[in-house]
Amino acid sequence: MTGIEWVVEAYGCRPEGLSNLETMKALFARIVQELSLHPCGETQWQEFPRSGGITGLCLLSESHLACHTFPEFGSLCLNLFCCRPRPEWDFETCLRQTLGAAVVNVRRLERRYIDSAGTAVAAVKSISGGLHTRD
Repeated sequence: MTGIEWVVEAYGCRPEGLSNLETMKALFARIVQELSLHPCGETQWQEFPRSGGITGLCLLSESHLACHTFPEFGSLCLNLFCCRPRPEWDFETCLRQTLGAAVVNVRRLERRYIDSAGTAVAAVKSISGGLHTRD
């Protein structure tokens, strides 16, 4: 079984977008809605007055969505982890539209929960006397 993690960097973004909390809230809302994600509560936001940067963290039933903005460098770092496979999503177009990003790098990682040889499962069974699963 695998999860999917997207690690996204955007460069050449408009600083005013990166320092605007409403813009970042709208970005998160779009990602959550279009990928049919399920927030577990309110997104937490931290604004940094000195740099104008914003950090956001949304706990999802699927895992998490997080971002850090750096208006002083015109960049954004975004991370989305889903414990179950999701369809691909067009981060590049969204970030170009929303923040005016000139360059968007997206890395998609498969996060395996079980090694291919099954040795981790065998070790857990041996130690615990059986394999326990989540409800």
